[in-house]
Amino acid sequence: MLRRAFTAAALMLTAGHAAAQCTGTSYFETLTDDQRMQLEQAAAAIPYGEGLIWDATRDGQVITLVGTMHIYDPRLDAIFDMVADDVLAADVVLLEATPEDQRALEAMLVDDPDMFLITDGPTLPDLLDAETWQALSSAASERGVPGFMAAQMQPWYLSLMLAIPPCAMLDLAMGIEGLDGMISDLATANDIPMRPLESFTTLFEMFQTGSMEEQIDMLRLSLVSPDTQQQMFVAMLDSYFSNDVGRLWEMSRMAVADTPGLDPEMGAAVFAEMEDMLLVQRNRDWIPVIAETMAENDTVVAAFGAAHLIGNDGVLQLLENEGWDLVRRY
Repeated sequence: MLRRAFTAAALMLTAGHAAAQCTGTSYFETLTDDQRMQLEQAAAAIPYGEGLIWDATRDGQVITLVGTMHIYDPRLDAIFDMVADDVLAADVVLLEATPEDQRALEAMLVDDPDMFLITDGPTLPDLLDAETWQALSSAASERGVPGFMAAQMQPWYLSLMLAIPPCAMLDLAMGIEGLDGMISDLATANDIPMRPLESFTTLFEMFQTGSMEEQIDMLRLSLVSPDTQQQMFVAMLDSYFSNDVGRLWEMSRMAVADTPGLDPEMGAAVFAEMEDMLLVQRNRDWIPVIAETMAENDTVVAAFGAAHLIGNDGVLQLLENEGWDLVRRY
């Protein structure tokens, strides 16, 4: 949802595609044997931890569930081909954000800058020690965002930007979209109705619930070295295209707990809080939206970030709890 928000800054990056630049050593390769064993055990215990495309059926109705990736990689073309006919046959396509939501976000960036920027009072260089601010400013610059722009960003907003590795920024800024966008474009071109699973302000409101101090603490966690972040991104791509979403999620949990300078227990607590906010709460909120949509339609495609599929509180398990039969297609 934030890809166009970063356009002005990211256009200053050099040309190239994320799939070409986000290469190299995988984070998996840096793990010890013990860490790998812990990772595999944790991943194996996750319900619906593998698979990207699922069919849910009940009483003659069908939901095609697609776990997406929000950035583009050429390997997505084959996955898109697997669901294109489902999109064309759908009564409705459910997405995290529709094209209409994207336009509303762009308008909000213009009409309500206070949500994203510090427009009054001390800016980030005033709120942080010099060493931390220098590290954040450098990280922003690596993504094409000059320090004077980063200084005025709300801490949660800068955190989201720094979560995107430099190798992926230009594609996002240029509107080169991931699987969500490819599905949305196909639906738009063929007049297939689309509905959002949530308000486009949901994530922003969640991140804004913390105090300025809490947001700044979260911002400090963004200071992962560029090499480590690229390793994480390579691992994310490899896991996604291996259909191993659970392993990817547990790797992320391990990486946060292993962040240099961060107490492991604190890292685990922070990750659990983020997991509850970004996945669990939203998954539960989406189920009534899906149910309402199915009350009016027989054939629906629901496409959203792959991490929402997995786990005891994942969309697949929640649908099974509601009596839907699930079959993995891919």
